[in-house]
Amino acid sequence: MTELEFEVLRAFLKARSGLALSVDKRYLVESRLASVCTRFKVESLSRLIWEIKSGRSPAMEIATIEAMTTNETFFFRDKAPFDLFQDILIPRYLKDRAASRRLRIWCAAASTGQEPYSLAMLLKEASGRMPGWHVEIIATDISNDVLERARAGIYNQFEVQRGLPIRLLVKYFTQKGEQWQIAPEIRSMVDFRYLNLIEDFSRLGPFDIVYCRNVLIYFDAPTKAQVLRRIAQAMAPDGSLVLGASETILGITDALSLDPAYRGLYSKSPSTGPASRSALAGVR
Repeated sequence: MTELEFEVLRAFLKARSGLALSVDKRYLVESRLASVCTRFKVESLSRLIWEIKSGRSPAMEIATIEAMTTNETFFFRDKAPFDLFQDILIPRYLKDRAASRRLRIWCAAASTGQEPYSLAMLLKEASGRMPGWHVEIIATDISNDVLERARAGIYNQFEVQRGLPIRLLVKYFTQKGEQWQIAPEIRSMVDFRYLNLIEDFSRLGPFDIVYCRNVLIYFDAPTKAQVLRRIAQAMAPDGSLVLGASETILGITDALSLDPAYRGLYSKSPSTGPASRSALAGVR
C-alpha cells in the first residue's frame, strides 16, 4: 500500500463514517482489511482501495467501513456509567416524567448490544417502581453485522464473564451449549437500528437519556462538534448525555454543559435548539 493509497483510504473513511484514521494507525489497515480482500476475492489491498475509490461496489465500501470500525464492548463496561443510570438517572426521570410515564433512551454506537442490554436489565430490575410506564431503548450502530449479533442476543462464555454479575446471568440468560442467550423479555426492550452518526438522525429523537460512549474518540474535532450539537438538539430540554471516561465537550461545543456533580454526565445548554417535551410525548 503506497502513501497515496493510504491517503485515499483515510479520505474515504473520514467522508463516509467520520473515522479520523491517524498516520500512526497505518499498521491496522492490513490486518483489518485482509478479510475484506478475501471476501470479495480482491488480490491485494492496493486493488481493494482503488475499487473503493471507483465507487463500483457499495457492498465492498460497507465491508471496509465495518472492518475499520472498533467494536470493543462488554456488559456494564466501566461500571460508573451504569451506577449513574441506576442511582441517579432512573430516580430523576421517575420523578420528572411521572405525569407522562414515558422514557426514551438512545444508545449510540451500540455494537453487539451489551450496553443497551445492560441498561435494559437495570430497568427491568427497577420495574416494580415503574408500573404503567412506556420505556423505549433505541440502540444504533454503523455496522449491520454487529447489529445482527445484537438482535440475536447470543454471547459466548468469555463475553458473559466480562462485567456481567452472576446474579443477572442466571436471571436473564439461558445457556445454549457453550453460548448464552439473553431472555426475550430483555431483547424486546431494545430496538436496534442502523445509523451513521455523521448523517442526519433527527428522525430518531427526541430523547431523555443518551449514551454515546467511546465513539467520539475516533472523530476529529470538527466532526465531534457537529455530532455533539446534533445530539444536543435531539435531547429533551432536561435531557441527559453520558459520554465515555476519556471523552469531553470542553473546547469542542457549547451546546452541552458538564454536570459538576457527576463525571461524564452532561445536560443540554439553554441556547441549543429545542426538542420539546410535547414532541417527546408523541414519539413512538
